[in-house]
Amino acid sequence: MDKWALVTGASGGIGLEIARELAATGYALVLSARSDDKLQTLAEELRAQHGTRCLCMALDLGAADGPETLTRRIAEAGVEPTVLVNNAGFGVYGRFAEADVAQTQGMIDLNISALTRLTALLLPAMLRQGRGRILNVASTAAFQPGPGMAVYFASKAYVLSLSEALDAELRWRGISVTALCPGATETGFGARAQGEQRSALFHGRMATARDVARYGVLAMERGQRVAVYGLLNRMLAASVRFTPRPVVTALAGWMMREV
Repeated sequence: MDKWALVTGASGGIGLEIARELAATGYALVLSARSDDKLQTLAEELRAQHGTRCLCMALDLGAADGPETLTRRIAEAGVEPTVLVNNAGFGVYGRFAEADVAQTQGMIDLNISALTRLTALLLPAMLRQGRGRILNVASTAAFQPGPGMAVYFASKAYVLSLSEALDAELRWRGISVTALCPGATETGFGARAQGEQRSALFHGRMATARDVARYGVLAMERGQRVAVYGLLNRMLAASVRFTPRPVVTALAGWMMREV
């Protein structure tokens, strides 16, 4: 019997690399993103390399009925994933007062609402089977406020907090929840956030999506609650707990400054 994993935001970046890692370890995959062409290309690659069974489900997860549509289509296919990777999300660079309100709301809808609803919809099947793993892609942004990307940082703080709480609630029922927290990573994130050429954050050395994905999948398989990629990132995340909040906020704002 196939063991199924659902990966959202699988058409590129960390999500694509997580799909590759899971395929290499024998999972059948439900691949979800907005671009059907990119999903089909990935599915063909994984079938050729690993014989992976793939279901491609192209839709906008941030739409009003996105999570419900996706879970309905998965159920109609007779699939019950025991692994859920909540990777879909985006950020917008710029000051809050100057942001497009609709774009900001779209970020909240995808990064927070869709992740929460999709998890809630797929959890009953995991509970019925008495096993499951959930990997939520958060960020090192989750550990402090982020002037310059205020709503994005806040959305990832929500993902981190939710993940830790759910892991505490569900672990005794055979389900682990892992929050993967990478720093700046070589993906399409910076371009979509409109900060790639503006913010100092995207001008330093960045991790590769493949390395982050591999680290995240291993952490998930170990049942690790919080997985911060990179030694420096782990040190910075830990230091936030002992640093006055005004200093933390000022440093984050300096890192997000325009260059």
